[in-house]
Amino acid sequence: MDRTRDVAELEARREELRRRLFEAGDLRPGSLVEVYRKCGKPNCWCAKPGVRGHGPTLILTHQEEGRTVTRSIPKEDADRTREQVAEYRRFRETVREFVAVNEALCDARLREAVTERGEASKKTPPGADRGRGRPGGGDADGLRPGGRPGLRGGGDRGATGCHEDNRALDRTEVQRRQR
Repeated sequence: MDRTRDVAELEARREELRRRLFEAGDLRPGSLVEVYRKCGKPNCWCAKPGVRGHGPTLILTHQEEGRTVTRSIPKEDADRTREQVAEYRRFRETVREFVAVNEALCDARLREAVTERGEASKKTPPGADRGRGRPGGGDADGLRPGGRPGLRGGGDRGATGCHEDNRALDRTEVQRRQR
């Protein structure tokens, strides 16, 4: 019963987060900072020691395809831009929490399934193979430490029966996607 309640609470939390995701307003990534600059003219007031310089100029920076993009923001749009950046941060945090809740929900459902299978396997006749001793098996509830499912029946071994072959394929796949 306790696990059913946990699943119900997680589902309710996920729906709340889903609702918050769809309510997001105008948003934009980046950081908004005030910058003071010296113009470089030797007779300008900004050339005096201890003076910050001309400004403030509002600059919005963010990453696009691995490069920093910088954009000047007019002073009259500063408050609106700050709100958009703050909304983006709230949205990003909500997405992180949504993923964490979904992962916890998946783990809880997996534990339920393992428990149900465990209760069904108790009904097998004495001496019958219950899957013990298989490579990659987990602890008593069928999960590895940390709540991750163990491998059953060597499902990760591929056609050659060798884990290294699949790791090499995984590395090749990652390298291909990075190009």
